[in-house]
Amino acid sequence: MISEENIPNNVDLSSDKRLQRALVEWLPNYLDWWRAVGPDGFQEKEIYLRTAISVDTDGWAHFDYVRMPDYRWGIFLAAPENDRKVGFGDFAGQPVWNEVPGEFRNTLRRIIVTQGDTEPASVEQQRLLGKTAPSLYDMRNLFQVNVEEGRHLWAMVYLLHSYFGKDGREEAEELLARRSGDADKPRILGAFNQPILNWLDFFLFTMFTDRDGKYQLAALAQSGFDPLSRTCKFMLTEEAHHMFVGETGVDRMVQRSCELQKSAPDGDVRKMGGIDLPTLQKYINLWFSLSEDLFGGEISSNAADFFSAGLKGRYREDQLPEHKALDAAYSMQVVESGQVVQKEVPLRNAMNEVLRDNYVEDCQRAVDKWNRTAKKVGVEFELQLPSRRFHRQQGIYSGLHFDPAGNLLDEASFSRRKDEWLPSVSDNAYIASLMQQVTEPGKIANWLAPPSKGVNGHPFDFEYVKL
Repeated sequence: MISEENIPNNVDLSSDKRLQRALVEWLPNYLDWWRAVGPDGFQEKEIYLRTAISVDTDGWAHFDYVRMPDYRWGIFLAAPENDRKVGFGDFAGQPVWNEVPGEFRNTLRRIIVTQGDTEPASVEQQRLLGKTAPSLYDMRNLFQVNVEEGRHLWAMVYLLHSYFGKDGREEAEELLARRSGDADKPRILGAFNQPILNWLDFFLFTMFTDRDGKYQLAALAQSGFDPLSRTCKFMLTEEAHHMFVGETGVDRMVQRSCELQKSAPDGDVRKMGGIDLPTLQKYINLWFSLSEDLFGGEISSNAADFFSAGLKGRYREDQLPEHKALDAAYSMQVVESGQVVQKEVPLRNAMNEVLRDNYVEDCQRAVDKWNRTAKKVGVEFELQLPSRRFHRQQGIYSGLHFDPAGNLLDEASFSRRKDEWLPSVSDNAYIASLMQQVTEPGKIANWLAPPSKGVNGHPFDFEYVKL
């Protein structure tokens, strides 16, 4: 029987027999999925992992060696707020909902399923990366990300089982039935069907795609459906580590690339076995554009409906001065008659773009940090975020062609220069040639600098994975 011993939780799971029965049925399927498409070749290894065993400061960051199939995937909600009110939209000021409002049942289920679908997808995308890990430290961080994505899946499944009855149970099963990149049953969102072929992809995925997760969770943490809000608030405490892995991973790559460039007689980083910054720029262009698509269309009636219903707010909605967004407008660039022009859009219909603004600002902060690292080593090269119009597959720019500066192009011009801006077949082949597993504690692949510090006070040469 499921208990607090094997599923740490603060939702009083032991007293809810119906929910216990549902999770007892779901758990074996989850473990079958984990073993089939989770980290390949490392299921029996002991990994130094952080496990959440409670929501308090000491409990959510408990470290120990554990085999990944034995990881204690828990169910945690942030502590409730007394007399919490809906903070925005047409229901602002009314008490939050602790049960699903009938008129929003389908919409809420769709929101939860879409968020839940991203969690197992990323595990599937990353399943082979352990075999080319550049160090034990990085291998351990990969597996930490994987098990926490699994726990975030549990969080969404808990909501589906607890609040959506038979429909919720069926949706929970479908979360295990879809597969990243599968031709017949792909994951719901495009970036989660994109192959993660190497550790450059992984670092940029955790930098850009997991950062999208931060802003989606932050918007849902404002929700008037209180169980969803409290679930997302706790998930955000773990999402921070995923972004840390990506942001610092790229920073370490930039440092090493610049060191190799300085030491090479002709400045050729590839001859020294490193990743040159122009190639890194191409991968930034790819993953940033893929991740921008996750916010949805720039002009969206769905976003307006989510906001008006009090289901999904803006980033840090509770700190904004106004929460109705009825009379305001948002100015955005659109394409009309072959020209990029400014257009005023009702603010509620631009909520996806408002959230994307916060995201882009956060991403730019990280890119600025990477450029400072290059300058410290003595290399003058400016990494950049491409225009938010570049390489878009969703929204008002999909089907159109732009260069990274945002200039409108015809299809032939874009096709002719595509390999200048996005990873080419030869780029992927070169990066693949660098991906060699390093398993000796304290050693690291040539293309990556070691971290400035280890995990939980341990040094870099700690045995993070027992192989």
